Amino acid sequence: MSSQHARAYYTHDQVREQVQQPNVVRKKVKVQKRWVTRGEKMMYSFFAVIFLSISAYLVSYSSSLDQLNREVESLNTQIQQQTVHNENLAFKQKELSQPERIIENAKKHGLEVQNTQVKRATDLVE
Repeated sequence: MSSQHARAYYTHDQVREQVQQPNVVRKKVKVQKRWVTRGEKMMYSFFAVIFLSISAYLVSYSSSLDQLNREVESLNTQIQQQTVHNENLAFKQKELSQPERIIENAKKHGLEVQNTQVKRATDLVE
């Protein structure tokens, strides 16, 4: 090889190196396709909020209904107890208002019965 060929070959290699160096590495940007768009996210969020608020309302409503039922049951038991108490008092009243008992009490306290016909006060209706 002659020196001229060697120089040409040498310069040709330098040019090739210079051309290869400015190669810019390009990165490919991947555009990811989203499964859910923004609009769908907003709709899902809106419906989730509505569902949660309806659920909370139903729970509070059932809780207040349960509390009301408990109060009604307690009032029913109080009414039954009062009814039993009233029936006991009515029985005692009938027992105490018997004519024989009244005559016995009157004699015990020194009273004399002048009229032999003793009637109940409820029987006398004019």
